[in-house]
Amino acid sequence: MNPAFQYDRYLLKRQVFALTGKLRFYNPQEQLVLYVEQKMFRLREDIRVYADESKSQEVLLIQARSIIDFNAAYDVIDPAYNQKVGALRRKGWRSMMRDEWEVLDGSDQVVGMLFEDSAGQAMLRRLLLGSLLPQNYDMTLGDARVADLRQRFNLFAYQMDLDFSMDVNRRLDRRLGIAAATLLAIIEGKQQS
Repeated sequence: MNPAFQYDRYLLKRQVFALTGKLRFYNPQEQLVLYVEQKMFRLREDIRVYADESKSQEVLLIQARSIIDFNAAYDVIDPAYNQKVGALRRKGWRSMMRDEWEVLDGSDQVVGMLFEDSAGQAMLRRLLLGSLLPQNYDMTLGDARVADLRQRFNLFAYQMDLDFSMDVNRRLDRRLGIAAATLLAIIEGKQQS
């Protein structure tokens, strides 16, 4: 596995002025470890994660299974091994009020959940406060909380802290955690446009 996926904490920053989703992941030492670019003019979402901005080494691929799907599912693939790591599937109707995603393993079995912090805060975000109330997501595998994805308050740029430190046994494949943060940042970007 690529060493970029070894950290327990990351900072994600979304590029402010870009035609497509462009994200940068930094390690705790504030070094760029991953660069993300969404492919333009695709009928299905096609998001590539690279080792750096040169885009010479692709380390992760996130692809939508279909063109339009209310319960969208995104496969997470490690191109170095041509291996499906798992998938993330949005819960359509349930995500209207509060974002909810299923975390799937490589065989499409549900192993966990990714969900917005609280229904009350989610409604406040959607109806009144928008980006003035930063988003917070928890990721679980079974009953164990394995990740906290917390948007920072910033009026001018989208930034998110990723914290996997509570997953001391490393049950969550960090590639799935990075993919989840990537999808949240890109979808949030579309909703704000």
